Amino acid sequence: MPESVAGREEAGTAGVAGAGEGLSGRARQDLLSRTALGVFRLNGQFLAVSEELARPAGLTAARWQVLGAVLREPLPVAGIARTMGITRQSVQRVADLLAAGGLAEYVPNPAHRRAKLLRPTEAGRAAIARIAPGHAALAARLSAELGESAFAETARVLERLAAALDTLGDPAGEDPAIGEAAEGDVVVGDVAVGDVAPGGAADPS
Repeated sequence: MPESVAGREEAGTAGVAGAGEGLSGRARQDLLSRTALGVFRLNGQFLAVSEELARPAGLTAARWQVLGAVLREPLPVAGIARTMGITRQSVQRVADLLAAGGLAEYVPNPAHRRAKLLRPTEAGRAAIARIAPGHAALAARLSAELGESAFAETARVLERLAAALDTLGDPAGEDPAIGEAAEGDVVVGDVAVGDVAPGGAADPS
């Protein structure tokens, strides 16, 4: 692991360990704030990087995400929204644009007559395939910067955090996959930044 990254990790770990097992309420709030701010920053960074990776394929980050979500199997819009942590309205907008552009298509859903399934067309799969070289190069660079075991642990921690928040539920008592985008959200590509959950990036493979 590069010294700069290792040093930052050691400093952060020491700060938490120094607080002892019984953290104060304020210390817990500080941890939550640091986590949230870090995730918000990551969200913006990943959106910017995704826009750059997707551009050679003629896609935006949002269209890449939605196409990536249905590569393995067709899904209804609501299912894509739940998987990605994006509002149904945002997914619907992007899905309609993909269908209009010939990159995806709606097909009947045997389980629900009204909720059609979205699946990629051959053109959509070809567009995703054009992103693969840049995606692989970025993965290699991040692995070299963090170290392979730290890279894997980072993914596991983010997955655990997302699962924990799912278990706790939305503090406001609303389903984020149902509500409208909040006023003031910044739109990048086709999706409001505030709608995108950091752990919900689609599988670009």
